[in-house]
Order: sequence, then structure tokens, then C-alpha cells
Amino acid sequence: MEKQINIDELLTRGVQDIIGKEDLEKKLKSGEKMKIYIGADPSRPDIHLGHAVALRKLKKFQELGHKIIFLIGDFTAQIGDPTGRDEARKQLSISEVKKNAKTYQEQISKVLDFKHSNKPEIKYNSTWNKKLRFQDLIELSSNFTVQQFLERDMYQKRLKEGKPISLHEFFYPLIQAYDSVVMDVDMEVGGNDQLFNMLCGRTLMQKLKNRNKIVMTFEILEGLDGRKMSKSYDNYIGVNDEPNNMFGKVMSITDDLIIKYFTLCTDLEMSEIKELEEKMKQGENPRNLKARLAYEIVSIYHGENKAKLSQEEFDNVFKNKEKPTNIEKVSLNSDKNIVDLLSEFKLVSSKTEARKMIEQNAVKVNDEKIFDMNFIFKSGEKYIIQVGKRRFLEIE
Repeated sequence: MEKQINIDELLTRGVQDIIGKEDLEKKLKSGEKMKIYIGADPSRPDIHLGHAVALRKLKKFQELGHKIIFLIGDFTAQIGDPTGRDEARKQLSISEVKKNAKTYQEQISKVLDFKHSNKPEIKYNSTWNKKLRFQDLIELSSNFTVQQFLERDMYQKRLKEGKPISLHEFFYPLIQAYDSVVMDVDMEVGGNDQLFNMLCGRTLMQKLKNRNKIVMTFEILEGLDGRKMSKSYDNYIGVNDEPNNMFGKVMSITDDLIIKYFTLCTDLEMSEIKELEEKMKQGENPRNLKARLAYEIVSIYHGENKAKLSQEEFDNVFKNKEKPTNIEKVSLNSDKNIVDLLSEFKLVSSKTEARKMIEQNAVKVNDEKIFDMNFIFKSGEKYIIQVGKRRFLEIE
């Protein structure tokens, strides 16, 4: 399993910060095997390219023989991570969490290797957290102060705006910190926005285990609207997105993100990425570089053949103004309202987005723009629906 890995690149490419860097370098030089984990709350069923930045780094550590743990935060998801929120996050039910987490292993297996003897381990933090007694919570919380939590920018913002801060939100970093203690990990990795939560784990490890947990954070990958790629913002590119949709989404990112995406999301050598950056500065059409980027990303998650077909399909639709050759076909058993239909067949993420797309004149039926929220698709009739530039559906 162990491979020759460029250690300098391992510790720098895409990395924002390493708390305990000297400890990490010593462990890597000595050959000591570490237990490293990343956590993800199943607030939505999709793993996206933003998550994959850390997963791809973990793959390198896996190749060096270190033990990787992917922790599904099925307990913490019921609290809701307050990080970066202007208001309290909606708490999820147990059934919602289980439904969202169902496909996580299949999705992360697109990055991590589950077929080797050193395969990653999947854990659920409800396994131990649901056993906590109230007395345990009091003892754990005694290791932190209210000031530590209130100093966070998001809480200061809410205080100034007179918005409520729910007490349960303080439990989130506390429980995440306890995860590190229970699993007795050497290192935790995650997005830079998770630094506070991960440092709480480092504090608890020091106080309860007398050990320094290493924390590695990564640059935040922006999504399709320029904000942090997030399931909450619905601006993400999922690792399970079908090839054509994935290709089209990558082509829609802003030009200033091209080099960042090459760095964080592909296997291209940094020397080649620097050459591409220089080409952009010299006037190379950004669209050409984005096409190369989209090809590389689709290849990683779907293979080169699918990447080639996606590129051809994209060119047909956008260069030649043709419709896709493989439009999904469905049939209706009864008449259906346009808002319901767009949501039901995943042309949009929600009924709210469906209404928004109609308002923005971004929905066509048989090449005609639809403005009526009450438009009805009649059972037995044929339609070709287009939402935005990339999403098509044929009603047979």
C-alpha cells in the first residue's frame, strides 16, 4: 500500500494551516503510523468536491499506511453545526439523518480505497454520544468557557443584530471535540471553516488524554455562485453528479477559480498547473482551460471514457446549439403541475428553486419559455423540458 509521496506537497498543496506541524513532520519522518479522521454531518445526502479536497489528501495518507476514519456525524447532525450561520441551523430528525447517510460509503469510495487491507473505517458518532449522561455533558463542558464560544464572529454578528443564539448550538463543538477523545485520534482534517470545532477537540485531547491532536485545515473551495461550496447553499458539484451534469457545472465556475480547482480537485502536477496559469495570463481563452479542468474532474469520478463523452455532449449543446443525445425519459400517470414536476424529477433541488427558475425565465417546455407557475403537464402528451442550460427531461 505504501507509496513514494512528495511529503512537502502533502503538507502544502491545498493546505491552509497545520496546528502541530512539528509533531506531524516528526511522525512522518519516523514512520509512526497515525490514526487520522474526517467528519461529515449527513445534513444532505451528497458528498461534494469541497469534501473531496480533504478526502483526496486523506488518500495520500492512506497510501502511506496510516489509518483513516471517516466519521459520519449522525448524532451531531441532529444538533446542527452553527459554523458560518447567521441563524440557528435546522435540526434534523433521526430518520432524515439515516436517509442522508445511506450512500456516503459509496460516494467516498470514489476517492478512498475500500478494497485494500488498510481500508478506511466508517464510524457513526451516535454510537458513543447517545450514551452520554447529563452528568457527562456537565463534566465535558467544564473544560471550556462561554467566552471561548461567544468570541466567534458569527455569534458576535448575531448579538449585534439581536438574533437569538440557542444554547444547543454550543453543544456542537463540544460533542465534536468528544469524538476525538473517544476515537483517540492523532490528527483531524477538515475545511478551514471547521478550525474552531477541531481546536476544541485538540483542547479536550490535551486535558483528558494529555496528548496533542494535530489539526490540518484546507482552503475553502468556492461553489457555483462564488460562495463556499455548501450543501446548505445548494451551489455544489456532487461526486455522484452524472458525468454530463458534472462537466457542465465545472464549465460554469467563474474564471478566477480555474487554477484553484486545478490545484484542489485534480491530480495534475503543480508544475503543469503553473504553466496553465501562465497561459491564462498570456491571453489563453479561459473556456479552453475550463474544458480541460472539467475533463480531469469527470475522469476522476467517472473514468476517461465518460469524460470524453461529456465533453462531446457539452460541445453539441453549447457550441452547436443541439439538444443532448441522451435526455432522460419519463412518463406520467396523471397530470402534474410544473413546480411539482421539476422538483420530483430532480431538475431543481426544491420547489422554491423551481419557482425561482420560472421567475428568471430559465424554464422551457418544447423550446417555449414558461412563465406560468400553474402550467400543467398532461398525461399522455409529449414534452421536452429544459431548465437552465444543462438540465433536460423528456416526457414520453
